[in-house]
Amino acid sequence: MPEHLIEADAQAIEITALRKSELSGWLDPQPDRLRGWIKATGFCAEPGSVCLVPGEDGGLDRVLFGLAEDADLWAYAALPAKLPAGAYRLSPEPPPPLAERAALGWALATYAYERYKSKAAKPPPRLVWPESCDRARVEAAHDAIALVRDLVNTPASDMGPAELTHAAERLAARFGAQCRVVVGDGLLAENYPAIHAVGRAAASHRRPRLADLTWGDEANPRLTLVGKGVCFDTGGLDLKPSSNMKLMKKDMGGAAHVLGLASMIMAARLPVRLRVLIPAVENSVSGDAMRPLDVLATRKGLTVEIGNTDAEGRLILADALFEASRDKPKLLIDFATLTGAARSALGPDLPALFTDNEQLARTLLDAGDAESDPLWRLPLHKPYRRMLDSKVADLVNASDSPHAGAITAALFLQEFVDPDIAWAHLDVLAWNGSSRPGRPEGGEAQGLRAVFAAIAKLFPAK
Repeated sequence: MPEHLIEADAQAIEITALRKSELSGWLDPQPDRLRGWIKATGFCAEPGSVCLVPGEDGGLDRVLFGLAEDADLWAYAALPAKLPAGAYRLSPEPPPPLAERAALGWALATYAYERYKSKAAKPPPRLVWPESCDRARVEAAHDAIALVRDLVNTPASDMGPAELTHAAERLAARFGAQCRVVVGDGLLAENYPAIHAVGRAAASHRRPRLADLTWGDEANPRLTLVGKGVCFDTGGLDLKPSSNMKLMKKDMGGAAHVLGLASMIMAARLPVRLRVLIPAVENSVSGDAMRPLDVLATRKGLTVEIGNTDAEGRLILADALFEASRDKPKLLIDFATLTGAARSALGPDLPALFTDNEQLARTLLDAGDAESDPLWRLPLHKPYRRMLDSKVADLVNASDSPHAGAITAALFLQEFVDPDIAWAHLDVLAWNGSSRPGRPEGGEAQGLRAVFAAIAKLFPAK
């Protein structure tokens, strides 16, 4: 729950949000003292600008805030860092859509990951809940995003396969869901050979696992989420250079996303039979590590030649996606921090969306635009499938070609999805390289609100 959104406070200072086009009309009836102060400070209601207005006693009387004409979620996220401590309220009250954006933007701007800090940071300012705000929606979105950020920000020393699947178990307990975890050699016994092969190098201290969470009425349409849970990725024997390995605690970001998304779905009580599959491993180096040109078995029965041990995420997803297809969900979505190629193509802020279902693509893209949580569609270009051909196995996990890395990774995953199932794959970074209002440096939820909005449209609450 957002702790910096509070109930009514009689001492709360008013924040008046103004667009540039509204400033002159708002100033006309104001007293000369206030108009003179605004002129002296040079406040012109530029988006994101703030004017602190003193009262006659020298204290802070009100705040003026410049708002963009098409203010999105992140507009109000700029406020907390520019205000002194205290309680504030929006006046006049914004209409419901803007009220929710304001509350969520404020809440996300006050997020801080302080688990390892010996001294807590100075408390940020607090905002009185806008009256027209749907609190449940804001709380669910905030809690989901905070969960993703917390999981991704946690160092791998405290976020291994066991801790990640424990997070799934805690979420299940919170919402009355069921969660089963297959551990270590149990993966071989239950025919998840690719998950086991990737994680076995760390099995002496961190056994690979598969978390399988289910929730909701079995009579409801089936919705399945799959998240890549590589808790740390050394690259395996194809070892990453130190500069690329440094952030690999975030390689379980796909798993964090599906846990956050699941929390929103269950909080909204959407009429679905939800299933969440999280293969959780550490890709380590040991005498038991998979090698380049090894051939691995998969749950589907297809064999995979290892072109690169650093293309391990798609291997664990292969087993999970094939299992996800087994009970024919109406919709299957996976999240993964899968390729650097997607970042090269789209940069850090745009998750790559892959799907061959046109209606699903349109629904997801429209939701991204509406929620200020954009996605960008890349093609599942079938002719590139030849790049995954192997001379000794059914396919190779990584092409030798330097081109189309994100596309060939998505095509690899598609091999393990039933073609009759509506499926979307999101290749996300799950990280902010620098801080912006509402988006501090560190772990980030990307595409989460967009996908939830699309799911809520496809499976509306009764």
